[in-house]
Amino acid sequence: MDIKKKYFKLVYKMALFIIFILLIALGSLTIASYYTHKNRVNNYYKSLTSDIARTVAGLLSDEYAGFLPLLLAEVKTPEYAALREEAIEKNDPSMIENWLKEKGFWKEYSSITNFLADFKRDMDILYLYVESDKEVNTIYLIDPDEGLLFLGETQESAKEFQDLVGDIHIDPVVSNGEYGWICSAYDPIYNSEGEALASVGVDLDMNLVRQEQLAFLYRMLIFAAAAMVCFSLLGMHLVRRTVIDPLEKLTRGLKEFVPTDDGDYDKSRVMSLNIQNKDEIGELYGDVKAMQKRIVDTLNNLTNITAAKERIETELNVATQIQADMLPGVFPAFPNRRDFDIFASMKPAKEVGGDFYDFFLVDEDHLAMIISDVSGKGVPAALFMVIAKTLIKNRAMMGDSPKQVLENVNAQLYEGNDAELFVTVWLAILELSTGKGIAANAGHEHPVLRRNNGQFELVVYRHSPAVAILEDVSFSEHTFELHPGDTLFVYTDGVPEATNDKDELFGTNRLLEALNKNPEADVEELLNNVKEAIDIFDGEEPQFDDITMLAMKYRGSEMQIPEGKNMKELDIEAKVENLDQVLAFVDGVLEEYACSIKAQMQIDIAVEEVFVNIASYAYAPGSGDARIQIMLKEPKKVFIRFIDQGVPFDPLEKPDPDVTLSAEERKIGGLGIYMVKKSMDEVSYEYKDGSNVLTIRKDLR
Repeated sequence: MDIKKKYFKLVYKMALFIIFILLIALGSLTIASYYTHKNRVNNYYKSLTSDIARTVAGLLSDEYAGFLPLLLAEVKTPEYAALREEAIEKNDPSMIENWLKEKGFWKEYSSITNFLADFKRDMDILYLYVESDKEVNTIYLIDPDEGLLFLGETQESAKEFQDLVGDIHIDPVVSNGEYGWICSAYDPIYNSEGEALASVGVDLDMNLVRQEQLAFLYRMLIFAAAAMVCFSLLGMHLVRRTVIDPLEKLTRGLKEFVPTDDGDYDKSRVMSLNIQNKDEIGELYGDVKAMQKRIVDTLNNLTNITAAKERIETELNVATQIQADMLPGVFPAFPNRRDFDIFASMKPAKEVGGDFYDFFLVDEDHLAMIISDVSGKGVPAALFMVIAKTLIKNRAMMGDSPKQVLENVNAQLYEGNDAELFVTVWLAILELSTGKGIAANAGHEHPVLRRNNGQFELVVYRHSPAVAILEDVSFSEHTFELHPGDTLFVYTDGVPEATNDKDELFGTNRLLEALNKNPEADVEELLNNVKEAIDIFDGEEPQFDDITMLAMKYRGSEMQIPEGKNMKELDIEAKVENLDQVLAFVDGVLEEYACSIKAQMQIDIAVEEVFVNIASYAYAPGSGDARIQIMLKEPKKVFIRFIDQGVPFDPLEKPDPDVTLSAEERKIGGLGIYMVKKSMDEVSYEYKDGSNVLTIRKDLR
């Protein structure tokens, strides 16, 4: 009875598993079908709405290119505003009609209105209208549904509608608002010079379409539910017949093999089952019978072995965790630093290892990087590693040079080193502002360096002896320099000495090949590429040595503008009224650089946004000065730097606005700097020497 109860539980679990799999599969199919159908329909209506808007805009561009700017100019006058206000108050459209006739606009206006009304009716359009998109606020011009009182009505315009000029078109959108589901599209009306005068707005009713989409979803859900029931029943029948019944027999036979009351096992009890399966269950049946012959001897010693093993594993797990916690393991390690990126990893050959890496800021402008390998493996090497790492970091933080650090640590480790362990060390301290560094190599592997846009290459030079081998050692050090875009890669001997089943070493050539597989990759991907190459190379062979790697990409000076005759600057009071002088200064320099009109317009918009922000907020409620520096760096890169001594503020920390939301739904602020980041190729900020320094870069393609 108990057996049946257990296997009924197994059947229930299998049923849940089958239902779960079917639910995922059929649910995914239903969702995919629904969204495929929905996207296809939406794309059709988007294309239709866009074609209608483009057709109407083209017809109006051909017929009324000269009329619309005249009408818009008159509508914007104070006289018309007063007239319209009076007409609305009296609810008398004839006043506006008379005004149109007096201005000589009535024939064209009524012709456009009739054309839009006929087109709207013939094409079954929900709304069709003409509006101006070149103002801060939208000015409605013609709408056959709204009538004459609609002429000149203004509404706050979203920034993307203000950009509806030249070759820029707003993609059609399907949205749900106070009028239900509609599909909207806009297209510019151009004059003969290609200048956008206004735009045609088209809204199609999507409510019936949405109802049909939901009906399609309901039908798919009903089909999926019916299919899930049928497949579940069929699957359970097969599982019961091929799995559950044989397992029930096997369980009944296993109950014959139980210990006696005194703890001994009766070896004469052998299962006599009739399981004819020719699959894994049949193999299991044979293996269980063979296992009974060996299990008695094993169980006699199992308890003591298990207890000892668990104790050792627990202690090693604690040691592994302690060692891992000592190494920097949170990446990105310096999320607020844009001048470099660093990543490292350590995979011990045993539970604990003797390799270690470390990196830390000695101060805001100096980065220390260390990679090291202790002789030996396991717990002794790990303990020696802890001591060496602590001593090296302490001396480096005191301001010692790499040479001084290694000589001091060598003296301390050599004393009392009865185990005769030693440690190879590569230590470098890099000045982040200049890219200049000092390194010392105590018997460690040759580092690998990639210059910007180049390939990874070994940097081979003569090394000093390892630390803790000799009592009095004078370690040598050398200087090096990194340029923006350079990448440094260091490693322990576990990388080149990884061995495959043919006793071949991985070697430095394969290391360089793995690094150059994608030399432009970020530092984390570089390490992953090397690890993947090692895993493929050694196959199933066990790891012989600890594998530790560290990569650092230097970006520091890319956005720094060097002083020189090529740089021009303007000192000016940070007031909005001085914007024209700033733009004139920038445009004058850009013309010398033969900057394209498109790039100049993008730069002008970015300069305007940044300068107005400085003028409006940096010194509020008072005022102050701003400095604008501009320089061309080859190949054809323009850098513009804005410096002010106002309140410290990093505009790049502000999250980007969700531009998919409407103007009413989106939070105020952040759109301007978002536009700057999108239009420029790079934007950076730093607070240096009491000044806000914002730098933008634009590539002149």
